[in-house]
Formats: sequence, C-alpha cells, structure tokens
Amino acid sequence: MPSRLFTVTAGILALIFAAVPALEEPLAYPGPPGAVEAAFFGMHIHRAAAGTAWPAVTFSEWRLWDAGVTWPQLETEPGKWDFELLDTYVTLATEHKVDLLLTLGLTPAWASARPDEPSAYGRGNAAQPRRIADWEEYVRVVATRYRGRIHEYEIWNEPNVKGTFTGSADEMAQLSRAAYRVLKSVDPTITVISPAATAEQGVGWLDDFLRHGGCESADVIGYHFYVTPQPPEAVPALVRSVRRVLHRRGCDRKPLWNTESGWAEPKRFSSDEEAAAYLMRSYLLNWLLGVQRCYWYAWDNHNWSTLDLTARSGEMTDAGGSYDVIRQWMLGATLYRCNRNPTGLWTCRLDRASTTTMVLWSENRTQSFAIPPSWQAETVLSWRGGSSRANGTISVGPAPVAITTRQTLPSGSMQ
Repeated sequence: MPSRLFTVTAGILALIFAAVPALEEPLAYPGPPGAVEAAFFGMHIHRAAAGTAWPAVTFSEWRLWDAGVTWPQLETEPGKWDFELLDTYVTLATEHKVDLLLTLGLTPAWASARPDEPSAYGRGNAAQPRRIADWEEYVRVVATRYRGRIHEYEIWNEPNVKGTFTGSADEMAQLSRAAYRVLKSVDPTITVISPAATAEQGVGWLDDFLRHGGCESADVIGYHFYVTPQPPEAVPALVRSVRRVLHRRGCDRKPLWNTESGWAEPKRFSSDEEAAAYLMRSYLLNWLLGVQRCYWYAWDNHNWSTLDLTARSGEMTDAGGSYDVIRQWMLGATLYRCNRNPTGLWTCRLDRASTTTMVLWSENRTQSFAIPPSWQAETVLSWRGGSSRANGTISVGPAPVAITTRQTLPSGSMQ
C-alpha cells in the first residue's frame, strides 16, 4: 500500500463509531489523527478535453467517471482499442500535477453476459462480463499502457444500483479478485479501490460483497456518501453505518474514501451561499469521520448535479470558489474536535503549529455568537474568502465562518 495512505487507529475509530447521532443532545466528535492532506481534495471533470477550461480551484485528485473512458468506450470491439481521450486526460493530469483515479467497467455489449439488457448507459453495460478472461485482458491492457501514470483504480461504480450493475455481489467479488490480481501483477504499487456502493441503500450491498471476500481484493474501501436531499449533517450516520459493516467483516483497518459526493434532485439550492454551505460542511464532516479522500461531483455537470460549481457558460460560481476557501482553511491543519450544541451551532477546531482556527456554522438559522476572550481572536474569515477583524459578537449562519487566533489554544479549549 502506498506510504501516503495512513491507517486510522482502532482507538479513534472506536470513538467515532460510538458517537451518538441524536441531534437534540450536545455532541462532541474527536477528530482523526494527522493533518489534513492535499490528497483529501478530489474532483470530477467530465469535459476536460471538450471545452471545459481547467478548474480555477486547486485539487490533487481527479476521478474519471462519466468522462467517456469506460470499458465500452475504450474497447468498442474485441481487440479494437481507442485511447485518444484517456491519453489526453493523462497528459492533462501530468501537466497540472494531479493524480488520476480510473474507475473500471462498465461491460461492452460484445463482452456482456446479457448484451440486450437495458442499463443507465448502453445496452448490456450493467451486466457482468460473459467471460472473466475478457475482463482480465481489459484490465491488463489498460494498466500496462498507463503503468507509472495512473496509480489508482476503482473496480466499479455504484454496483448496488441496477442501472449500473445487475450481477450479484458474489459475481462482483469475483471480478474484483481478478482485477486485483492483474493490477498488482502489472504494477505492485497500484492502489486498488473496492467497488463503490452509494447512499444508504448501498450499505447492505457492501455487507454482502465483503461477506464474499471483497475485502481481500482492495487496498481501500470506496463509498459514495450521498445523503441528498438531506444536509451534510446526515453524513456521519451513513459513515457510521458503513464502518459497522467494515468492523463486522474484519475490514475496518482499510482506509475509507468517498470517491463521489455532491447533491442532486430533489434538493435545489436557493443561493450560492446555501450551496457553498453544503460543500464546505461536507468536507469538514467527511474528514472528521476519518474519510481520507473526498471527490466532488462535479466541476462541469449541469444535467444531474444541483450544486453547481460552474455556470453553463463555464464561469466559476461563488459556490465553486468556496471549494478553495475550505481547502485553505483545512489543508495542513489537524482537526482537533467538533462540537454541536442543542441549537444546531457547530464549532470545529483546526490546529496548526502556531495558530488555531475555529470554524463555526449554524444548521438551520442565523444566530449570534459571542467570541470567548480566551480565544484571543484576530480575524473572521467568510465563506467567500473575505476577512474582517474579530469583534466581540458575530452572526453565524449555515455557511461556515472561520475565526483565527493569535496562537494555538490550550488543549481542550473549545467554547
């Protein structure tokens, strides 16, 4: 496993696992060990080779899904390969110094066990391959071509959704074992991510997949922590459900990545401020729960996603700009702790070597907050990136604000 992956300690996981989700009670969540890494911030770009300018925000990881490079698009007929688009993506990733995560699958109709079966994509695409040898050859050809340039492979996208996969969890476990064996034979340093189930409905599928030995064929457990239309504060309960399954199946020491996250129908956003609030809180809460990667969906999607980071004209929205703001607040800091009081006010403490940053938001309404004198507050930072002098009492709404201090606060100091 690559050295940049760290294992969350059993003690921290136990604390996270035991946290009580009842919102009417005060909550205290201990943060994970270690500083927030650049690799935590991932992105989806769908049309990077077809008109989308490179994003104006900084991220370190790019997941290729809905980007035109699935198996049916790479191998249109047996042995007939088209790598032009994927080559372009690899070149762009190298130029911009980001790492690629390539999601494997779907199944071309010519290789499909059910070639006429409808899917969310093309006919036959959601079925498992008829011959495992065809799958192995696909994985081998791709991994060999991009050896040393693509370091991360995810086995399948949302296999609990029938429009994406109609085989059984046992059949997906067989595909995972075969892909893992081939990928590691081509390059032992490749990181293999499990098939990523999605939303609350995916927890049972993950349990079945792990019951059939799926843990052994993954370096990382991937999941899509979608809670739409609920707010980001619903994420912790879903993460805990996944962690319970991982613990039960002896797979809880594997890193956990959120390989796709965002909001879609029926949630609609009334303003960029509300959209930014959901994005920023999502990143804070994912890291708080020990999720080590979070890939936002998506920079340039206007068909399914309702939390738009860009306008249809291609210009970045204010919500898109908030991606950079939360990254600046979090990167390199240790998330010491987050508290939630009964009024829905959250306070998260981010520590650096010589300063502390307190990030606050209110779930449902704007409320006044008196900054404790013990914080020695200097500056209040807004979700748009602006700043003002810290001045006694501030208004805290759904979009996070950050309060910087003159020095690192004593251990245990929150509110």
